[in-house]
Amino acid sequence: MLKVENIDLYYGAAQALSDVSLTAQTGKITCLLGRNGVGKTSTLRAISGQHGIAAGKILWNGDDISLLPAFARARRGIAVVPQGREVFPLLTVKENLETGFAPIHRKDRFIPDTVFELFPVLKDMLNRRGGDLSGGQQQQLAIARALITRPQLLVLDEPTEGIQPSIIKDIGRAIAWLRNQGTMAIVLVEQFFEFARDLADDYAVMDRGEIVLSGSGADLSETEVRRFLTV
Repeated sequence: MLKVENIDLYYGAAQALSDVSLTAQTGKITCLLGRNGVGKTSTLRAISGQHGIAAGKILWNGDDISLLPAFARARRGIAVVPQGREVFPLLTVKENLETGFAPIHRKDRFIPDTVFELFPVLKDMLNRRGGDLSGGQQQQLAIARALITRPQLLVLDEPTEGIQPSIIKDIGRAIAWLRNQGTMAIVLVEQFFEFARDLADDYAVMDRGEIVLSGSGADLSETEVRRFLTV
């Protein structure tokens, strides 16, 4: 279980997060919603260790990981699918997937069949360069690369951004399937309300670096949430 407790985060003198708290449980999806620039990605950077926090704590399975570097958190089972996908454009699909081997034991350094069952298009493109894939295919590759690490916590930053509707549905089904296996906690950052609504077990809404709404997905109110999504 992930517990983010009252964290603050700064970029220089500018405060990006103020007293942010969030939880994510194994077998559940926690959706983090909000407009651009309200602190969603900063929260994910704090969770993954890509940016240090100024106050508060981040607990993973009861251990305080607030001071651990990103690579140490990856070794503890925390995987990130970044906004913009960030695949290696000159590496093949197979080589991109193999970059996920870095934080795991040698015995686990193979591509599990589950990856190709979730994203069969990748199996047909193993020798194609990452930069030659469509945006939707790159997004599937980015998620698959994270799954190579056998994560216990999967963090996805706006996986529907710039993706065609048919692939959005495929990605939604894959995320739901991963949740239903009951082996990982998932934190999903989204602006697309319908996508988040259909997947959320729990949700939190951010505005100006703070959590302004939170609760169970079953109680998610479209009217209340959309107040913080519309520009």
